Amino acid sequence: MTPSPAEAPADLIITGCTVLVHDDQERIGFEENAAIVVRGGVVETVTSADAVRDRAAAERLDAAGQVALPGLVNCHTHAPMVALRGVAEDLPTEEWFNDVVWPVESNLTEKDVELGARLACAEMIRGGVTCFADHYFAMDAVAAVVAECGMRAHLGEAYFSSQGPRGREKSLEFALRQRGAADGRITTTLAPHAPYTVDDADLTATAELAREHGLPVHIHAAENRDQADTSLARRGVTPIEVLHRTGILDTDVLIAHGTGILDRDLPVLRNATGRVAVASAPRGYLKFAWPTTTPVRALHDLGIPVGLATDGAASNNSLDVWESMALTALIQKSTTGDPRWLTSRQALHHATLQSARAVGLGEELGSIAPGRRADIILVDLTGPHTQPVHDLAATLVHSARSSDVRTTIVDGRILMRDRELLTIDVPEVVRELGERMPALLDRSHGRRIQDYDT
Repeated sequence: MTPSPAEAPADLIITGCTVLVHDDQERIGFEENAAIVVRGGVVETVTSADAVRDRAAAERLDAAGQVALPGLVNCHTHAPMVALRGVAEDLPTEEWFNDVVWPVESNLTEKDVELGARLACAEMIRGGVTCFADHYFAMDAVAAVVAECGMRAHLGEAYFSSQGPRGREKSLEFALRQRGAADGRITTTLAPHAPYTVDDADLTATAELAREHGLPVHIHAAENRDQADTSLARRGVTPIEVLHRTGILDTDVLIAHGTGILDRDLPVLRNATGRVAVASAPRGYLKFAWPTTTPVRALHDLGIPVGLATDGAASNNSLDVWESMALTALIQKSTTGDPRWLTSRQALHHATLQSARAVGLGEELGSIAPGRRADIILVDLTGPHTQPVHDLAATLVHSARSSDVRTTIVDGRILMRDRELLTIDVPEVVRELGERMPALLDRSHGRRIQDYDT
């Protein structure tokens, strides 16, 4: 006789924790002394600890005193750029690109990308990030790292129009080649860099390819107010209006940053026929002294999901999505002048379901519920900085830190247990990357991969 699912041995049972859950209105709640049963890489059930006391399982985790959250999603980053963390400091955007980052990136090799991605994945796993959206070069190397380390990723091969037609072709070839790789943990996207580096013809062609092949688009647009103002002065349209007239907004598109989205852009975004999402990385905007931030409230009113992101560590110095969550809440209170917006529960909604939707995985990730992928993190709130707990949501958003993540799980596989990384050898990566630094950082050649003029 075949045992019923409730009787069949589980792959993993997590017991004794408090679980963040969503109700049928997507409101955040918490179930105490709960258990999560995982089979076949998905959550089978969320129940009480007592209900699974005698249930057989290949592995059990006692998570007493910990909170189980859906794994965090870094909705926009350039993972290999951790190799450039701290290289270009205290510079305006134009100098940051033209004088340092784009000259250095002209030296990039596939090995540099691989090692940078490996170090970035280690950092993200330790910070409770289970999935990241990456937009960079030599992305087959990043895909290989993702497959090996066990993370989930949404990957796109970036291109500029200055590369000619081959740049766009490589972006498509990568997306088709790697779609569904790593046992389905890799999804792919077309990745034109931005409206100021990719011309209208290439954007139009990209939109056509996206529709033809059922691919989304991941693009920087209206990154800051200067870009919007410059686009209006030179072309008479905003970057968002460029996305509209080239058909990008008729595809499923993830817009990175959007701090330069103007009031005139809001009806354009509202009327988009594709699924539009925006990724916000507030730490970098503060560091570059940009005068505006992602208009989260206005986008919320349009029903557009805003996912949390870090951008690359070359500009942000960190891949800490936990920090992005706290900063998003604080900056929204400041910019709107309303302490009631964003609430801690709203911030947790951005960190969970909205971030999953931003990368097109809203039906699979973002909540701990039956049928969802078992991407779960366990957070220890016993430290003095998180005690006492009067409001658990506020403690998670404003008191907890990424270092409080004890365990990180993707598809039911434990990637970090009690702060020990199980799939990446960090000292070896750091050693190899250090040996490559002199060649990578050399700017004596005078080359740039692109010019920033906006």
